[in-house]
Amino acid sequence: MVYLQLLYSYLKIGFFGFGGGYAMLALIQNEIVVRHHWLTNSELTDIIAISQMTPGPIAINSATYVGYTVTGNIWGSLLATFAVSLPSLTIMLLITKFYMVLHNNRYVRDAMYGMLPMVVAMILAATLLLLTPDTFIDVYSWLILAAAFFASVKKMNPILVICLSGVVGYLLYGL
Repeated sequence: MVYLQLLYSYLKIGFFGFGGGYAMLALIQNEIVVRHHWLTNSELTDIIAISQMTPGPIAINSATYVGYTVTGNIWGSLLATFAVSLPSLTIMLLITKFYMVLHNNRYVRDAMYGMLPMVVAMILAATLLLLTPDTFIDVYSWLILAAAFFASVKKMNPILVICLSGVVGYLLYGL
């Protein structure tokens, strides 16, 4: 039964996760944390941090991790990863096939203009969902957030921001 739930959840995330990446976080959080209780918000936050340090999209990285965590084996990872990828692959194959016809289509263009603000809203919603006491345990956590945000706005290399945040976290909490 858990395999079917995993399959259905990640097919849904893959199909409705327009905007990819961070836009999918609200969907992932709703399915994985709220609906099925497979992970806590804190564990999801850890996955997001790890996903920033590893190659590949966050949806695939989370599917791989959650699939393994829920089932305890590689088959769960493969199933969840396949499920989250299949809708995008199918849609992109169809779009690619009809790209030249759809590219200048007024209705498609207008629909895209309507979907762009929705993607921003989903990214904002995902961000707000992560603002939990598990994530921000003290004032230093908020200072790290502010510094990382400033560094990101200034186009600092994301890997460097992640590494520096890890070093600061170790110095503040590990020593």
